[in-house]
Formats: sequence, C-alpha cells, structure tokens
Amino acid sequence: MNFKNITVAGSGVLGSQIAYQTAFSGFDVTVYDVTDEALEQNKKRYETLMKRYQEDLHATEEEVKEAYERLSFSSDLKEAVKNADLVIEAIPEVVKIKTEFYSQLGKVAPEHTIFATNTSTLLPSQFAEATGRPEKFLALHFANEIWKNNTAEIMKHPGTDESVFQAVIEFAKAIGMVALPLHKEQPGYILNSLLVPLLEAAEMLWLNEVADPETIDKTWMIATGAPKGPFAILDIVGITTAYNVVNAKIAAGVKDERLKKLANLLKTEYIDKGKLGVATGEGFYKYPNPSYADPNFLKG
Repeated sequence: MNFKNITVAGSGVLGSQIAYQTAFSGFDVTVYDVTDEALEQNKKRYETLMKRYQEDLHATEEEVKEAYERLSFSSDLKEAVKNADLVIEAIPEVVKIKTEFYSQLGKVAPEHTIFATNTSTLLPSQFAEATGRPEKFLALHFANEIWKNNTAEIMKHPGTDESVFQAVIEFAKAIGMVALPLHKEQPGYILNSLLVPLLEAAEMLWLNEVADPETIDKTWMIATGAPKGPFAILDIVGITTAYNVVNAKIAAGVKDERLKKLANLLKTEYIDKGKLGVATGEGFYKYPNPSYADPNFLKG
C-alpha cells in the first residue's frame, strides 16, 4: 500500500498537528471540518506550528512554508476524501458523533481508503461496523506536540486486516513517528495504561495527606530519573482532564469514597480558582518557572 493523499478529519489541537506533521513529511493533506468557519478559525494554529517547527526542529522558513502549501481545506466530506488513501479521524470523543461520522465517511470514501481513529479513550471495535469496512479500520493515536513527542500507537481490533495494520505502521514511520504496535485492543493503549495508574497513585498520596505534590514529584524524579513527576504531568495534561477522569470512574460505578473527595478537592481548590495547569499559568505549580525545573529542586 502506497499512501500519497491523506485526509485529516477534525481541525482542532491534535488534528491540526497531525495534518501539519504529515504535510511536513511530504504528503499531500486535506483537512476536513464541518464548517468553513471552523476551518478558517483553526488556520491560525498553523502559524503557531510553523514557528514551533523552526524553534524546536530548526526547520527553515522555506521548509515550513512548503509544508503549509501541501495542505488544502474542505468542509465537504465527499470532496475532502475523494483522493484519500488514508483518513485520520480526530473529532470529539463522543460515541454518537464518531458513529455518525463513520457512517457518512464509509459511503463517500473510495473503496481502497483506510480509516484510522485517533481516539485515546474509545476502542476501534466500537465503530468498526459503522465504517462499512471493518477490515480497513484501526486506531492511530498520537501524543500532543507530535513533532517532539513523536509516538504513534497503532492498535488493531479483531477484524483489522494484517496488511492494513502493517501499512499504517509504515506510514507512522514515514511521518517521523516511532511506531508502537498494539496487537490487541487495550483501553488507554500503552502510554495511558502505564501513566493513569501512576497519576492516580500520586493523587491518592496527596489526598490522604501522606505528602505534598512537590515531595511526591521529587521522590519520583530522584528515584527513577524521570524529568517530571506526576503532578507536573497533571499540570501539562490539565486539571480539568484529571477531574473528568475521576468523575468518569465514579459514573462507571467504581465504589471508592476517596474518588468523590478527590473530585471535590480538584474542583474547589483548582478548577473553581482558575488553576487549570500550564495553560492558565498555575496548577500544582506556578508557570512559566515551576519549582520542579529549578536545578536545586532535587538537592533537598
């Protein structure tokens, strides 16, 4: 399978990153969103990305401009996918919205087109039948700031054709990612299956007043050599996301009174006070100069 034309559905934070990284790697990319207004609004993201690629990757002005010129934009789904070899979906994490999207996509995309979902919380098997081509469908999950955090978790469902799985692995490598194949479906993939329990354990140590966030982070950083501790990571992920994860467990029927206390603490002491993490300049740490970044932080 030789991918040339890629369509990215969804022009939000990660969708725009996926589109630009793919174009920067030499592919022709069409960005689809539901309205022209949404596309116009999100074009601003590419100005920021072009600057970041120059700063972080030392790309030349010519290189970032050429990448942008490989992008085209459309709010007509049929038009957006008419030449697509691969469609990468990065739309909201809502089952109904994704199901309806795939039902429409399956009707208008060329027969050979492969579909990949960037979902981080849902499983591809939930949408496989809606695509109308379950054998050509799988998950392709990227980390935020993909030009630096260049992981691509490729996860198949039981009906994914092996040749499709291998083709998407090769595509991920072709756009500068480290391809991480998952041979079975796993909620949270590899990264979040490891990370979420760590963050939860840290939150419980804090909730139970065993130690404060700085001490917990310091312990983790010194003992493992990690560049950041769990509370620094929570600030990057965002306190609102952490709060939503806790509430999702409560809604799923997990019986643990500590979860309610944790949700309340995150809401009243952080969210309600506008301390949402790095994005607002304060969370567990204050930015742009958090204490964990101080060279003396690990010295006592």
